[in-house]
Amino acid sequence: MEENGWLGDKTKQGFYKKTKDEDGKRQIMSLDLKTLEYGPKQKPKFASVANAKQSDDLKDRIKILNNADDKAGQFLRTLGFYLYEYVSRRIPEISDELYRLDDAMKAGFGWEIGAFEQWDVVGVARTVEAMKEAGFSVAPWIEEMIAGGFETFYKIEDGVKKYYDQNTKAYVAIPGLGDLILLDNFRQQSPVFTNNECTLHDIGDGVLNLEFHSKMNSIGSGILSGINQAIEIAEDKGYKGLVIGNEGPNFSAGANIGLIFMLAVEQEYDELNFAIKYFQDTMMRVRHSAIPVVAGPHGLTLGGGCELTMHSDAAVCAAETYIGLVEVGVGVIPGGGGTKEMALRASDAYYTGDPQIPTLSEKFISIATAKVGTSAYEGIEVGVVDPKKDTIVVNSARVIAEAKQTVIDLSDKGYVQPPHREDITVLGRTGLGAFYAGSTGFNIGAYASEHDLKIANKLAWVLCGGDLTQQTQVSEQYLLDLEREAFLSLCGEKKTLERLQSILTTGKPLRN
Repeated sequence: MEENGWLGDKTKQGFYKKTKDEDGKRQIMSLDLKTLEYGPKQKPKFASVANAKQSDDLKDRIKILNNADDKAGQFLRTLGFYLYEYVSRRIPEISDELYRLDDAMKAGFGWEIGAFEQWDVVGVARTVEAMKEAGFSVAPWIEEMIAGGFETFYKIEDGVKKYYDQNTKAYVAIPGLGDLILLDNFRQQSPVFTNNECTLHDIGDGVLNLEFHSKMNSIGSGILSGINQAIEIAEDKGYKGLVIGNEGPNFSAGANIGLIFMLAVEQEYDELNFAIKYFQDTMMRVRHSAIPVVAGPHGLTLGGGCELTMHSDAAVCAAETYIGLVEVGVGVIPGGGGTKEMALRASDAYYTGDPQIPTLSEKFISIATAKVGTSAYEGIEVGVVDPKKDTIVVNSARVIAEAKQTVIDLSDKGYVQPPHREDITVLGRTGLGAFYAGSTGFNIGAYASEHDLKIANKLAWVLCGGDLTQQTQVSEQYLLDLEREAFLSLCGEKKTLERLQSILTTGKPLRN
């Protein structure tokens, strides 16, 4: 390869080579190490990898693969041996404290957990024995640590995360974490309650935290039930309030569209109506509870996760938050209160002499184009992050701590349960005419398909309050009913089912 100049991207080929097929479509060819010829890239399949994919927890996936006997498991174990041997000898060469090396790998290379944290997952002592059998060795301080009865590099004592210090031969608290709230530190205590999709922790000072742990933190019946139960516990037992936050890669990728697709395909419209109403009622419970509810969005905060954020009393958003109402991409409109909330925010933004349609059109465009803010600051521009009540923090590790403090501040200032709104201004036919004309123009210009046009018109119908002859003030529940009706009617469309199926099977949106 070196003689041929196959050195990677700069020479246009290496172990892989980018080419185009007969139709001009880009494809990636892989190098056959025996013949040194390029051929179609083969995607190997291993049972262990398929099993690991069933879990959304990285540590569980590492354990499954590490214990597998197939080639994938053998490869991962051997790769781990090289990694553990290497990092053990970098202490104290590049750092006296092992946690700094892990932090550098997470910050610099995007690892979710560091090398020593991964070593803890697979078991330190047993891995060292396996390494010796395979001809690997570790630094002497690792042997001393095991001989001294220390089984892990990290441990949690009294809610404090500590690391093993090879100089003092003892566990030492990691500095700088005193002001943070790490949910891992609460795992040793019994949760207030838990189900298969979420866990409620008491994080001190009269504040509860509801943590999601479904796949991609998608919101299903377990999480909705958990939100209602958490609010009920906080109200009945005198807690100051509730934080809804987690430490997963994503706050929530949205509602469980697999369930929606299944009910729609089976034409179980009564059950689907009940499921959507339950979602709406839960969001309204978040908005109108007797205690402050603060969300902690970060990472992907899409669809239902965005609707939850919008209905909270306040949100403490990580700067790296990708937030938006993306339901149009799967052939429906936001059905968990998101469309209603955009109409409400538009109404609150109207002023005397305001032509109004431009203000409402901003909300319409945000939903109709499935616009996503690629940061929390862009979320303000999209209209889903409210600078009047929401705050943004740069360090995502501070989100839960800041959200807890926000709950305390709201409670101490005399939190009052918000009333149900009955004064939302909707434009009726005036707005419908403008939006219908605009959507039809996009369709005629081939920028939008017939189904896109149908979705856009349904969205306009809800935002404008239906076929009203003049500007009118309506209630939140009136808009929620329109929203749910539009959502259900779109679920009966064949093209919507095709879009849902595409997301579920390929992970990619379908334009049809």
